[in-house]
Amino acid sequence: MSDHRPAVEAADEAVEAVDTDQNAPQDSGPEPATTRAVEPTDRAVAASRSAKPRTRRVLRRTLIALPVALGVLVAGSYTTTTLLDIPSPPTLVQLLTTEPSRQGDLFATRTIPASATPAPLPVHNEPLPATVPWKGERVPVEQFLTTTHTNAFLVLRNGRLTHEWYRNGVGPTTRLSSWSAAKSVVSLLAGQAIEQGRLREDDRLVDILPQLKTGGAYDAITVRDLLDMTSGVDVPENYNEHYPLTGTARMYLTRDLPAFAHDHRDLQFPPGSQGAYRSIDTELLGQVLAKAQGRPLADLLADNIWAPMGAQDSATWNLDRDNGHEKAYCCINATPRDYAKLGQLVLNNGRAQSKQIIPLAWIKRIATPAPHKVDGWGYSAQWWHPPGGNGKDYSALGVYGQYIYVDPVSRTVVVKLSDYGDQQDEQETFDALRTIAHSG
Repeated sequence: MSDHRPAVEAADEAVEAVDTDQNAPQDSGPEPATTRAVEPTDRAVAASRSAKPRTRRVLRRTLIALPVALGVLVAGSYTTTTLLDIPSPPTLVQLLTTEPSRQGDLFATRTIPASATPAPLPVHNEPLPATVPWKGERVPVEQFLTTTHTNAFLVLRNGRLTHEWYRNGVGPTTRLSSWSAAKSVVSLLAGQAIEQGRLREDDRLVDILPQLKTGGAYDAITVRDLLDMTSGVDVPENYNEHYPLTGTARMYLTRDLPAFAHDHRDLQFPPGSQGAYRSIDTELLGQVLAKAQGRPLADLLADNIWAPMGAQDSATWNLDRDNGHEKAYCCINATPRDYAKLGQLVLNNGRAQSKQIIPLAWIKRIATPAPHKVDGWGYSAQWWHPPGGNGKDYSALGVYGQYIYVDPVSRTVVVKLSDYGDQQDEQETFDALRTIAHSG
């Protein structure tokens, strides 16, 4: 905030500005969704390392800007946080001082137990290249890691752990937040559900979650739209200084995700007409999966992926409240080696421990870019296809620099977990990861 109003007054204004529909009379009938016409723009991203950071990463600005909004709320009162149905002031204070990789400790969780038959990664040490490209120069790998505030860095080649690096205070059993890399895990669960006949890509969102029906264009959203970020649901990733707790920032803090989804059914564009990165799409997909399978997402992950792939450690998934709903769009907290196992599972065409865990057809789905790009990059079923390279690699990707990078050509998986703040430099990072992948 640039003015000098008392913090309590600013907090009161923030309450008035955020989601004024909370105080509107509730109507049990369908609410028509509105569609705002927008002019499509070409935001193609250059593959060179001099390319500007992708505009899709406005989520980082949302979350980096959260301290401003949280400071206002903390300076206000418990009444403010109660009205907004977000965590109490003490938790907000902790959010201001806790690095993103460990913020999962501040929210309610559901546990994903370690596998009863863990499969440790075989180790075969191999040297990394002496340098990697970074912003027009060649720098030592360790400089690249420290510059980007890396917490853990693992390289798997042909299923063997060839390099493992941790910053001080972090080790193989430290749980670190996935942030939006969780979206790619939700995709794997969706692929399983579709293979089992519990879900179809053509299914309409409102046929599975009828409480979301509006009688308008929103009702046309399909599971495919949610997978490929083409729903058009108007929950912006960006931070608006005049409405400090709207969009994804508000969704991150809400203690009632189903109510948030119900209260945000306006459209930015007709479903299926274009791509736009929206965390709400993955949140809705997660709610669809939980409803279609009758179980929480964490339990599905535990039984259908974590256990059969031989995860060495337990993990957690953050919830909106105690015994509530998983934040499907973010916030799995797992150890670096188990993230690497997820990448290896995908690289191995969905197989682990002699079992087909993820359908081969789904691996082909995520490995093939969907028709609509998302903010200039290839995208398919919650997995990113960065520009450049051999055109065959793809990655899970999370704000603050979380990567589960898969390169089928070199048979390499790279996991990079970071606290890189608001300068993620994704294209430059992928250039470095590609150099490492093809150095063997």
